[in-house]
Amino acid sequence: MAKKGNRVQVILECTEQRESGVPGMSRYVTTKNKKNTPERLERKKYNPYLKRVTVHREIK
Repeated sequence: MAKKGNRVQVILECTEQRESGVPGMSRYVTTKNKKNTPERLERKKYNPYLKRVTVHREIK
């Protein structure tokens, strides 16, 4: 029997774009181990709408 995984898919959304009012939304899908990182993920990713690297946070 296969083990139950602790990995879950999460969506990362740009924080700066929401505040700036630029149309569109930069989102990335990734996985995380919810046992090792119970808090929300925060990564620097490229935002094609703002044309620069910004902070993306996990949303529910």
